[in-house]
Amino acid sequence: MRSLFKLALPALLTLLLSACGGGGGDGPHDNGPWPTPNPNPYPPTSSCSSTGLQAAAQSSWPSVCMLTSSGELVIELYDLGYAPATVANFLRLVADGYYRNTLFHHVDRDFIVQAGGYTSGQYLKPPPYAPIVLESNNGLSNRRGTLAMARRSAANSATTQFFINVVDNPGLDYKSAADPGYAVFGRVISGMNTLDAINAVPIYYYSASDIRPRQEVLIYWVQRLK
Repeated sequence: MRSLFKLALPALLTLLLSACGGGGGDGPHDNGPWPTPNPNPYPPTSSCSSTGLQAAAQSSWPSVCMLTSSGELVIELYDLGYAPATVANFLRLVADGYYRNTLFHHVDRDFIVQAGGYTSGQYLKPPPYAPIVLESNNGLSNRRGTLAMARRSAANSATTQFFINVVDNPGLDYKSAADPGYAVFGRVISGMNTLDAINAVPIYYYSASDIRPRQEVLIYWVQRLK
């Protein structure tokens, strides 16, 4: 597995947050058993809940509804003045249906949950577009419930994968051009219980950069609300 992210932690140790979610269905993992498919592969609904719609209506920002096998997330997206290129890229992927039937493939408990690049069976889903410019120097912080783009070590390398901060993670914020951090571009405005449910799933800990749910957590669909 390629380790893609260096993160500053409170202990001042550098760990790797991997964008890898699996080896493409190549059998049991070298360091343990393989994640099992979710027993509910089909979405229970094709539309956002009334609670989610109400939350979106109360927001002044563009918003999306994301249905996962652990529940619903409604997310507002900070485009103008904060992360216009990042939001445009994310909404383009949403419009394309790119995130349909992808996974939350990396669950680093009480830190972050990461998604947007793997499908069931731990198959990599190639990015359809070129990497985007890093917009981390925008004044937004990696607080609990915020979304940020995952990337490789190069600053301008984010494509499709994103993570949601389970706790406040100021160590992931922009510090300088040499330590640019991760670009926050949205926030969960409904469904924090879903975020906490994903955070709590049983995991296989293969390494610090490869922590997968024992049972796959699906993203059934993502729909733009406004």
